[in-house]
Amino acid sequence: MKALPGVLVAGAAALAALGLHTLLPVVPLLTASVLLGMVVGQLPAFQRLAAGVLKPGLGMSAKRFMRIGVVLLGLKLSLVDIAGLGWVTLATTVAIVVVTFFVTLWLGRRLGLTGPEPLLIATGFSICGASAIGAMSGVVKAKDEEQATPVALVTLCGTLAIFVLPALRGPLGLSDEQFGHWVGASVHDVGQVVATAQIAGTSALAIAVVVKLTRVVLLAPMVAAAATIERRRLLAVSAGAGAQVDADGAATAARPPIVPLFVAGFIAAVLVRTLLPVPELVLDVADGVQTALLAMALFALGAAIRVRTLVTTGWRALVVGLVSWLLIAVLALGAVHLA
Repeated sequence: MKALPGVLVAGAAALAALGLHTLLPVVPLLTASVLLGMVVGQLPAFQRLAAGVLKPGLGMSAKRFMRIGVVLLGLKLSLVDIAGLGWVTLATTVAIVVVTFFVTLWLGRRLGLTGPEPLLIATGFSICGASAIGAMSGVVKAKDEEQATPVALVTLCGTLAIFVLPALRGPLGLSDEQFGHWVGASVHDVGQVVATAQIAGTSALAIAVVVKLTRVVLLAPMVAAAATIERRRLLAVSAGAGAQVDADGAATAARPPIVPLFVAGFIAAVLVRTLLPVPELVLDVADGVQTALLAMALFALGAAIRVRTLVTTGWRALVVGLVSWLLIAVLALGAVHLA
């Protein structure tokens, strides 16, 4: 019951974001949710409530609802559709994600970003935006305030992409299909991909969504790898601190599972969609629930962002985000011409 006020506020915010999206279809629902959270999060009265009566519910929305939404996201993915892209497109898509991830992570650490921030920015920009940031945060136990800057940056760049990429389509001489491929391989959030690609028609939109969801598939191995690294780090810390060791020689200190439960759920959802004839009604309901949960989660994360702090101390993170955005756009454009 303690979580109820915060959950109700997040739900009301998701409905408000839906209203904004309905009035301005160019603004994706999940982007609107983050932006709405960022706006109300600057109000002193809301900040006091967020630190008090709303805190349990907003925390539940940002963490638990995000993880459930990621699991349901798996029902959007069919491995058959992904295989239909061809091996060149698949290989270049995987390469783009991996290169963007590690270059962004390296740059973030070189510029002095601390804690999980470099990892979260790298995950968000290379895979699937704020949803990926929330998934990775669950593994590295990032606090809401540590997620705030990465979420703000990936929302900013993804929103800019909605306007910048269509403007470049003509000068770059891209066909509808090439434009859809470029959008799917470079834009962060699924909603932002749809908003950007639909400008070029249905064929561009179809390709963009499949390429984008191929990137989403890589969320599972990336998060699982991060969980393994974090597990080893905690084992090393525990051993160094003289933690008790069981008969197998493993430290008894708490540590994350090799594959987090929600990641296993995501993989299971992908396999269900691929192997079983899931009724269209079930997919539609799951899509609606997933969108609602992610909208609530992203509002809660947006509400944790403090714009003044971001402007005064977040310039290094801003540089990392902009470089990562430019990198993935350039790599994706090169992949378009290889396909």
